[in-house]
Amino acid sequence: MKYDFTTIMDRRGKDAVAVDGLGTAPGFVPELPKEGFDVIPMWVADMNFPTVPTVQQAMIERVKHPAFGYFDPTGEYYDSIIKWHESRNRVTGLTRECIGYENGVLGGVISTLCAFTAPGDAVLLHSPTYIGFTKSVTNSGRRIVHSPLRQDENGVWRMDYEDMDAKIKANKIHAAIFCSPHNPCGRVWEQWEIEKAMEVYAANDCIVISDEIWSDLILNGNRHIPTQSVSEDARNRTVALYAPSKTFNLAGLVGSYHIIYNSYLRDRVRAQSSKSHYNEMNVLSMHALIGAYRPEGYEWLDELREVLSGNVNYACDYIARRFSGVNVSKPQGTYMLFPDCGQWCESHGKTLDELLKSGWDVGVAWQDGRMFHGASSIRMNLALPLSRVKEALNRLDKYVFNA
Repeated sequence: MKYDFTTIMDRRGKDAVAVDGLGTAPGFVPELPKEGFDVIPMWVADMNFPTVPTVQQAMIERVKHPAFGYFDPTGEYYDSIIKWHESRNRVTGLTRECIGYENGVLGGVISTLCAFTAPGDAVLLHSPTYIGFTKSVTNSGRRIVHSPLRQDENGVWRMDYEDMDAKIKANKIHAAIFCSPHNPCGRVWEQWEIEKAMEVYAANDCIVISDEIWSDLILNGNRHIPTQSVSEDARNRTVALYAPSKTFNLAGLVGSYHIIYNSYLRDRVRAQSSKSHYNEMNVLSMHALIGAYRPEGYEWLDELREVLSGNVNYACDYIARRFSGVNVSKPQGTYMLFPDCGQWCESHGKTLDELLKSGWDVGVAWQDGRMFHGASSIRMNLALPLSRVKEALNRLDKYVFNA
């Protein structure tokens, strides 16, 4: 491969919550390991790979100029986004006016909810649910109604359209958050699935907030279908949220954006985001996006997807062979696993807390899945060099599941 996905980066002291945050927030953050074990960071959803070099090059070039005053997004910024979506997602008809900066995807979620709901209103989400949605929605005074995903006979997570429709009607819901690909389950929705979901939303007059921050990280030949692309109604009903942060490991720079085709939706969302005076882009995050969306970024991402597919395939095969009582649905996108350990805990007389702690003790910094509405699940980040994935699984085999 042209790019480096094998070197183990030392992130200690480099502002990495995934490493330096261990042991700082009991009940939320993994504890420090016992003496003799180094940390394998598998909880925070950022990558342990160096980003594509053109990101640093673009930022360094801008930093050479000594003034950092007020600025407006450049034409190159908008053109980079348009070309990215045309090339990667087969999007047509995207114009600059449809693109707007968001101070994080969750900021866009809340701006949209504030534009179309009132405090106390219910919002539909699928569960398991990304903890960021849970915190942001409830902190804004809205009420979450969960429509659980169901696993079919092959273990594939599916939406329950009848349940969605019934809960929307019963709770008079007019706003829904749709996660595509889904976090934490890793489903890459097929077109017919999105079409059926959008039919439910349309029939109930719901504005749809589509979080597509993981849309570049598609595994094993699957394909992302933008929610707005499945119908003309979906195009006009949906606020889609994107960022280069998951794709290129840029979360610390903060630089998300929305795509909104409908002018009424766009005006309402932008009016809300402007009122708090928080929604201003950082000049370096703009140049980081431009650097990421250069031709080298396309090539780097293709290699990354191959690496992540290999990691996921290895981990799922290892778990199936070695960890009896642990069930995992292979993710089609993202780099997160969400194994259900309920059967293992029951057969071994262990609680999930005890299981989590036994992993933390040997340096496997995995995450409690109950925060994501997985009653007996653990969330694991596989965006590490394969050697570290293997080491983590070997430790879990030797010291935890088969001790």
